[in-house]
Amino acid sequence: MGASTFGWIEQLHKIPRWARVTLLVAIHGIFFTLAYMMAFVLRFDFQVPAQHQSLMWSGLLPMLAVKLSIFAALRMFQGWWKYVSLYDLVSLFRALMAASGAWLALNFFLLQPSGFPRSIYILDFVLCLFLIGGVRGSLRLFRETVANRLQSGPQVPVLIAGAGDTGEALMREIARNRNIAFRPVGFLDDDPYKLGLRLHGARVLGTMDAMPSLVEKHGIKEVIIAMPSADRKQIRRVVDMAHRTGVKARIVPAFEAVVEGNVSVTQLREVAITDLLGRAPVELDTVAIGRFLEGRRVLVTGAGGSIGSEICRQVLRFNPDRLVLVDSAETPLFLIHRELRDRGQTLHPTIADVTHRDRMARVFEEHRPEVVLHAAAYKHVPLMEAHPSEAALNNLGGTRVVAELASEHKARAFVLISTDKAVNPTSVMGATKRASEIFLHHHAATAPDTKFCAVRFGNVLGSNGSVIPIFRRQIKNGGPVTVTHPEMTRYFMTIPEATQLVLQAASFDSGDLFILDMGEPVKIVDLARDMIRLSGFSVDEIPIEFSGVRPGEKLFEELTLDRENVERTGHEKIFVGKQSASVKSPEDTIAAIEALLKAAADGEDCVVVEALRGLIPTYGEDHREATVVPLRRTGS
Repeated sequence: MGASTFGWIEQLHKIPRWARVTLLVAIHGIFFTLAYMMAFVLRFDFQVPAQHQSLMWSGLLPMLAVKLSIFAALRMFQGWWKYVSLYDLVSLFRALMAASGAWLALNFFLLQPSGFPRSIYILDFVLCLFLIGGVRGSLRLFRETVANRLQSGPQVPVLIAGAGDTGEALMREIARNRNIAFRPVGFLDDDPYKLGLRLHGARVLGTMDAMPSLVEKHGIKEVIIAMPSADRKQIRRVVDMAHRTGVKARIVPAFEAVVEGNVSVTQLREVAITDLLGRAPVELDTVAIGRFLEGRRVLVTGAGGSIGSEICRQVLRFNPDRLVLVDSAETPLFLIHRELRDRGQTLHPTIADVTHRDRMARVFEEHRPEVVLHAAAYKHVPLMEAHPSEAALNNLGGTRVVAELASEHKARAFVLISTDKAVNPTSVMGATKRASEIFLHHHAATAPDTKFCAVRFGNVLGSNGSVIPIFRRQIKNGGPVTVTHPEMTRYFMTIPEATQLVLQAASFDSGDLFILDMGEPVKIVDLARDMIRLSGFSVDEIPIEFSGVRPGEKLFEELTLDRENVERTGHEKIFVGKQSASVKSPEDTIAAIEALLKAAADGEDCVVVEALRGLIPTYGEDHREATVVPLRRTGS
């Protein structure tokens, strides 16, 4: 009943504008009249003398005319009362100040009513503020409490983990949106100063450790994690506790996505493996990246891949003059172009193979890129072990073609996307990427007009063919989940974080090898257990099987060479690797690369592998049992 009675205000915005404004003018006129008369009644203790009654009635119309005119000039009749906020109340206060001041000036300087009580101005202002502000706020309060509850269906009792700004925003949105079927029972927060405090009617009931007892006491069905700044240990703690108590865990989207308008704070999702592996948000020097990319012609190779496509998304944030998307795979290129084409920026999807010099030369001649971001590469270790010639032609040969064209056309910068597998490589894939770094280092000396650099990082979460999609598919099929070795360890980084740091590193003026801080290494078997648990199963239901280390793999990945000195940059997550002097002269190194690529073109796999060993002394050494050593950070 209450909700249907309230329905007229819900539909108020649908009536013609002139009718809505007329109605609001009439309502405000009634409030102004009531406040004005009540001011006289209160001033004279409910017994207004006859002479002041005359003053009251004679001043009513001028007062209404002034106040309604001021409110109309300040557009106070255009608000939507069901969404009234503190900002609207501040606007109301300012409008009333202006209206009351104008009325006082009119009365005092022009009308000059003899004996008009000065206290009426103050009483009238206060009463207007309370009447209009109170009614507006009451309508919203009624809508968000009584009306919403009457109109909504069954609500799920939930706890909100985190009584900060995000938790408050979530609570506010749940209160005003009847389509959200949650009933927040209270908050959890480890800050002792927040215990017992109330946010929008819900109390902070205890710390995270109190979750089991609160779940049982209040019949909680879900826990919502509203802690965007929490690290992976904190999120894991909440998820583990929710799992043990038998309730579902959801999480508020990343703060950056909410701010950028991509999602709403109430678009909750289930906790994903990326949350448990989460890292602190990347803080970028957007001014430096903007100087590097804004208004420039940018070319991205491998634009249809996981890394390449995200690089394209990130580049468009900085308003390049044009973006050339190069890939030999038709469908991925089509998909990323279709995704990005509505952003209103100049895109040039281009089918081309980076190993075909003539085709790439035509691309460079047409677009004359100023920044080249080279992400095209073969990356699957076991496949490349079986096809060394193809790995060398694509990874090393493609890098050579694109880098030489970049210098020929005097591009400002060339950036190679490298990998941690290039460090002490045990695989063909890693060796070809390390050879690409070596080539780039020597080629840079012959091309002073172009800045050449490589950016090295580890595995990215969710990339095509990576372990997470494989595990997800195995879990969906009922298991088993296959892990190569119980001690297999990898560094992980999200795709957006990796690509943002690539652009940041590329914007630096000096350095030819940048290494991204990948944080703490993660055991693959722990990753598998987490994914099984997040899917609602146990390791008894979805078993884990160890399949053995595959050819070319090592147990631990490294990020620096033993002979490299790692120095700080202006960004805390990016380091400069000073490459050691080669055992060969620059001329001999280039000659060795020429011979290697000729053997690859002839399909001589054994010769390619031997050439890689000659070029990279550490290739093929047994590093599987090496201890994971953190980045050596020298310099200030």
